[in-house]
Amino acid sequence: MPELPDVVVYVDALKRHVLDRPLDAVTISSPFVLRSVDPPIDAIVHRTVRDVRRIGKRIVLVYDADLFLVLHLMIAGRLRWRAKGAKPGIGAKLILATFLFPDGMLLFTEASSKKRASMQVVRGEDALRALDPGGLEPLDATAGQFGEALTRGNHTLKRALTDPHLFSGIGNAYSDEILHAAKISPLKQTRSLSDDEVLRVYDATRATLRVWIDRLRRETGGGFPEKVTAFRDAMAVHGRFKQPCPVCGSPVQRIVYAENECNYCATCQTGGRLLADRSLSRLLKDDWPKSIDDL
Repeated sequence: MPELPDVVVYVDALKRHVLDRPLDAVTISSPFVLRSVDPPIDAIVHRTVRDVRRIGKRIVLVYDADLFLVLHLMIAGRLRWRAKGAKPGIGAKLILATFLFPDGMLLFTEASSKKRASMQVVRGEDALRALDPGGLEPLDATAGQFGEALTRGNHTLKRALTDPHLFSGIGNAYSDEILHAAKISPLKQTRSLSDDEVLRVYDATRATLRVWIDRLRRETGGGFPEKVTAFRDAMAVHGRFKQPCPVCGSPVQRIVYAENECNYCATCQTGGRLLADRSLSRLLKDDWPKSIDDL
């Protein structure tokens, strides 16, 4: 799922391509993508985009008449820009919606049959705020505000960082990178953190997000992001199971749960202890390796 750095770069690109331009037409290719009926989607046609915002992992196009188009990419949703007259260059089945502007077209696509990506048209700031989970903006928060949100409940660090009601825009990928940078176990309970550990997570969060925003901006340049993915070669641990940690060289470990996974370095983050995988550790029982040396 595109997270804060990816969404920031999308917002940058949209401002370059559609800001102060009228929406000439919109075509809905998938009946599942539009999750609102009032105001109707036609209400934004022929209106001008006045701003582009981010709310958590959502992208908001601001129109005249206090109208907002809210795009939620979810896991497999992506935005693609094509110059005027150019072909989509992508299979028609992947296109959820097409927005025509004077200079080109914006494609809303989804490479999944589960159809989780969505868009809504809402009217008024109150209706827009109702879509905001309310998480703290990590790049705007003070250390005190961050620590209060982090320790508000007693959860694992991984769960707390990815909770949109606590923190805005952080997901599975960047939480792995943040906790590796902070050198803390993803399964450590938030209320067991020392003041120093809270500060380390705060500093690592801000540094990691800023580094990746800068990196993705450089990669995109003045164009439009095309290769938005949760798995990048330059990441330290996320998606790098069994590959060497860039800090210590130990093989990166993984815990798989539901549709997500947690990646970490046992040497850097858990003192060499392997965290139990719910399925494998139950299967192997006494044969489950307890440390990186046993492995």
